[in-house]
Amino acid sequence: MRVRVTTAAGITAAALLALPACSSDAETAAATSSTTRSTSPAVPEPGSTPLSSAALTERLLAAGDLGSGYTRKLERAEHNDDVTVLGCPALDDLGGDAATGGSLDFPRQAKTAFTYAGSGDSEISEELYSDTPGKLSDGMGRIFDAMTGCPTYQVLVGGSAIDITTQKTAPPHLGDEQWSQLLTFSAGGHDSVMKQTAIRDGNVLVIVSGSPALVDRHLDKALAKATAR
Repeated sequence: MRVRVTTAAGITAAALLALPACSSDAETAAATSSTTRSTSPAVPEPGSTPLSSAALTERLLAAGDLGSGYTRKLERAEHNDDVTVLGCPALDDLGGDAATGGSLDFPRQAKTAFTYAGSGDSEISEELYSDTPGKLSDGMGRIFDAMTGCPTYQVLVGGSAIDITTQKTAPPHLGDEQWSQLLTFSAGGHDSVMKQTAIRDGNVLVIVSGSPALVDRHLDKALAKATAR
């Protein structure tokens, strides 16, 4: 399975749209990744059969799960802007012209996003994927490993340039595997900080991205609902 670099591109596109609303004195930091891996089992374990997209959709967070002040964002139409990665050969080798949809290349998936009016209209998004544990591990690991090797790089989205810097963050000890990264996007004199944490639990991959405080606040809820049996 070829894994597109849409994690990086999708986050970049979202950050570009959000930059005009960000404070210019936003905290600087951003993305390398941190990952803890376990060996994929040779024999399929119970619950390793991939879930359908419909089943994943039912496991997404709802506004009621988050509390007051959250509003679900309408899904944007897919953008077809050209994406070019500069200064990060590892990401470029995976496919710098990846689409900006923000989804990994797994057929079984579901996603949602919310704005939070309680802290300057911050945002949080959730993506769920399901496949065999080995495929989820390899797909997510390849992208995060590529980003780990690039402390700074630039992405061109359409005609706009975004500088990205990276900072390693320790992932929480949840699930079977964990990845976490903090990204700072700089464009037009504005900085936007975004955290992304991914947890694989068996045949489900949970990715929560957005305002660092909101990601830390709701990650446990997302994982618990996504992996409920």
